[in-house]
Amino acid sequence: MVGRRRLGRRFGWLWASYAMSAYGSGLGFGALPLIAVLVLHARPAEVSVLSAVGPAVGALIAVPLAPWVEFRRKRPVMIMMDLARFAAMATIPVAYAFGRLGFVQLLVVSAVVAAARIAFNAASGAYLKALVRPDDLLIANARFESTNWSSLAVGPPLGGAAIGLFGPVTTVVADALSYLLSALGITAIRGQEAAPRTTDRSPIRAGALFDGWRHIMGHPGLRPLYLNQMLVAGLIMATEPLVAVLLLRQLGFPPWQYGLAFAAPCLGGLIGSRMARRVVARFGRHRVFRTVGTLRAIWLIGLAFVGPGVIGLVTVMAVQLAIIISMSLYSPVLATYRLEHTPEHLVARTLTAWSIGQQASIAVLTALAGLLADVTGPRTALTVAGLLILTSPLLLPRQDRMSQHEPDLSRGRS
Repeated sequence: MVGRRRLGRRFGWLWASYAMSAYGSGLGFGALPLIAVLVLHARPAEVSVLSAVGPAVGALIAVPLAPWVEFRRKRPVMIMMDLARFAAMATIPVAYAFGRLGFVQLLVVSAVVAAARIAFNAASGAYLKALVRPDDLLIANARFESTNWSSLAVGPPLGGAAIGLFGPVTTVVADALSYLLSALGITAIRGQEAAPRTTDRSPIRAGALFDGWRHIMGHPGLRPLYLNQMLVAGLIMATEPLVAVLLLRQLGFPPWQYGLAFAAPCLGGLIGSRMARRVVARFGRHRVFRTVGTLRAIWLIGLAFVGPGVIGLVTVMAVQLAIIISMSLYSPVLATYRLEHTPEHLVARTLTAWSIGQQASIAVLTALAGLLADVTGPRTALTVAGLLILTSPLLLPRQDRMSQHEPDLSRGRS
């Protein structure tokens, strides 16, 4: 069972470090846009720019970082990225204390944090593959997944309360300190890390920037999963601002109910992630991809029919719960498949390419959904997103393509 397997002391430190930064980010969820509104009195257009441009610039910065991460030991890279995020976030409360905080600074911090997050995730994925046995990868990824969703369940409500009690930069301080604690936890991991192996004399070459995408697009299993993930993640994330407008402005939900509608269903992530290993063992990985990948897509359109009052609140929570259970079951299986089918010398670049593509899809689809909502209203935009995501299962790989490359995990230990 997922909760009873011991993966070793070194994994324990890695998991603890991940949990510290995840809960810090949960507390600081949406902190930069909130500061832009409360402190800088930013206009809606400026808040949208902060939410989209910062991560997009960060993704561009991460492109040349990918080969650099690939051919270095991963623990020092993870520590460096944690310290970079700590330093960037720490500038906000300092500038706020001296009355010098500005919108450009928030943009720069957002871009730096986004780039460092992509580089950290690429390094940690490669490190995890070397750290645990192949048949334990799914268990490890499921534990990370459950930690992520639990942090989103408790972090934003606590963060909102902390802002109300102690001021607008409180959660930024907590988020910054969480990266520092994460770096200390990774430092505590003992054991010698092997030097990365290169496949040519000049690994940091121009073409190395795109080797991750070449691997993804050339793999018969990863390619459809990648395209499916970009469409699903982009459309789900694109609905968040639309639902905020619908609930808060048009239906008159108080902010605490809006927060509850999104925080409480995150507990479903604990359910899905803990089921992942047993579901794969019983039904096989391809069936999980096809069935659960389809279940991720069918619920979203329900948000277009949300009404006022308690029934509307329950509808939002039910839709979110169904989506999150499906996502939390699907995601660790996908992460494990991606690591298993990526050569060691390509892991960091592949994970970077995956993150950049997903981030770009979210930015583009969020912008398009916002434009459509401005013209037609949020309900129409939610309906369009809900209908479009119903086409995403068509991008999932066929069994004959995956069976040629996939090891049989159904025989693994449970």
